[in-house]
Amino acid sequence: MSVNNLKSDLVPRIIPCLDVAAGRVVKGTNFKQLIDMGDPVELALKYEQQGADELVFLDIKASVDNQPSALAMVRDVAMNLSIPFAVGGGIKTMEDVHRFFQAGADKVTLNTMAVSQPDLINQIASQYGSQSIVVAIDVNREAEGELAIYTHGGSQKSALNYHQWIREVVDRGAGEILLTAMHKDGTGSGFDCELLADLGADYPIQVIASGGAKGPEDFYDAIRAGADAVLAAGIFHRDEYTVSDIKNHLVNNNISMRTTT
Repeated sequence: MSVNNLKSDLVPRIIPCLDVAAGRVVKGTNFKQLIDMGDPVELALKYEQQGADELVFLDIKASVDNQPSALAMVRDVAMNLSIPFAVGGGIKTMEDVHRFFQAGADKVTLNTMAVSQPDLINQIASQYGSQSIVVAIDVNREAEGELAIYTHGGSQKSALNYHQWIREVVDRGAGEILLTAMHKDGTGSGFDCELLADLGADYPIQVIASGGAKGPEDFYDAIRAGADAVLAAGIFHRDEYTVSDIKNHLVNNNISMRTTT
């Protein structure tokens, strides 16, 4: 029997993530030690050809000063890409949101601003629909076991309670949660399936698992734990696996996938 999302007939999605800094795709470990991985448009096209369902672009060094370059990148991607993509980083106001949608983004992703101005979630959901807003939650398992939420690219610990924030994001109208386990990010130790199982497959909105992928089995484990989509970066950027490799493994293990063949 196929393992499908229990709350809808959507099949699980595979989403390459492109962290962008100064117009280039980069990758690090635990959000640090960034290495140049290439041109965002070239990589986006490569992943589309491999069968990616969606893409996420996160400007991890975003500021007001470099937003014009980020918008130019979005326009370039939108002109060349036919699959949906989300953009995050440096979005502070509804004007920023309008600009990114006008440039061609299908969704916007909020993290720091969702925490500091949570009403922005409501405004985006109200104007563009819940499907257009992804709230990224960077959570770290602290030494004492606490689940701590971080903002500002993983550099600032928030006082928010993890479980309360998850519920609030849903209540405010977000369509998806991009749940990144910082303690897993770039480690290749697998996704935090305990976090995913805690939310469960029947969670009211879509949950994207992020942080820790090493190989196809990790994607399988995340989906079995309840993820609606699985996001990864390094294993794709380093050509360790293609999106097709991941999807073929999942299909061979009775998980329905959207395929290009």
